[in-house]
Amino acid sequence: MLSRRRFVQALGSLPFLGTTSVANAASGGFYYSGPPSDHFDGQRFHNPGDDGSRRFGDFLRWQLTKRAAPWPDSYPSPFQDTPPARISGKDLRISLVGHATFLIQTAGYNILTDPVWSKRASPFPFAGPRRYNPPGIPFDRLPRVDVVLISHNHYDHMDFPTIVTLWERDRPMIVAPLGNDTIIRAHAPSVSVATMDWGDRLEAAPGLHVFMEPAHHWSARATNDRNHALWGAFVIRAAGRSVYFAGDTGYGGGRHFRRTAARHPSLDVALLPIGAYEPRWIMASNHMNPSDAVSAFRILRSGSALGYHWGTFRLTDEGIDQPVHDLAAALRGAGIPNRRFTAMRPGQVWTPSRGASTSA
Repeated sequence: MLSRRRFVQALGSLPFLGTTSVANAASGGFYYSGPPSDHFDGQRFHNPGDDGSRRFGDFLRWQLTKRAAPWPDSYPSPFQDTPPARISGKDLRISLVGHATFLIQTAGYNILTDPVWSKRASPFPFAGPRRYNPPGIPFDRLPRVDVVLISHNHYDHMDFPTIVTLWERDRPMIVAPLGNDTIIRAHAPSVSVATMDWGDRLEAAPGLHVFMEPAHHWSARATNDRNHALWGAFVIRAAGRSVYFAGDTGYGGGRHFRRTAARHPSLDVALLPIGAYEPRWIMASNHMNPSDAVSAFRILRSGSALGYHWGTFRLTDEGIDQPVHDLAAALRGAGIPNRRFTAMRPGQVWTPSRGASTSA
């Protein structure tokens, strides 16, 4: 039987069961107006060929039948990073803060992906997924941020307290998929957000080029705004370096990875999600498992891959370190050396010359 406490906690983990205030503040939840495309019908966005989302009945079935592996009370990382102020030229340094938050440093720029420093990824302060480890870079050690990339509007990727704090401190360029500017400005009207569609290109700063690529996911911030804002992945190019950040995505038959590989054939490193994947019957359309991530890595043909979206917030049923074991098995099966695809921990640092390092 699903207890009331567990049900409330589960509701907090689901982006589409948040408050309705954002949607009501944005003309009934329609955040974007524009011409139809292969992934927009004039009102809602979709994954070409596949809805990619589940309904409330699926959630109830999952909660009533779930067999979740136990997690420890905490899962502290052995790493903590104090990054330098800047990394110049062609040097590239990537630190995992936690979950999907990376600090990417290259060409003198500091770029954050999906920044979340809050203690919960939830619309509720008392329920929903909590952190099992602190951020790998304490906020007071974070250097000045130039660009923030937000992949979509789920609570574990779009965190208003962090966004507002970054804006007030650094005034970074904030980039998000179509419609997400409306959501952010409904909460914080002073924050400026540049929006992009799949296939768009933006020079976020001199010599720093950001490309938006497809992802296979969905969006919702409230109860009445499902898929009214777009989701996406990013490619960053600067000083001859290239980084792919997948955001949050299912494998989707690999179509979006093939499209990205055709547009960006020489990626230095691919940041790929490897967690929140069990049970597969409900998660496969939204989240890759490690085997899917290895398949995506092979399609992208990047030099290296870094795994994230595991071990910080409990979203699904697999054990806290199961993604690490499943990734190792998938790499063995594909004949890929472990050093080429690292399951990153908060505070861990990667550079092209050293691979994943154990300290800054």
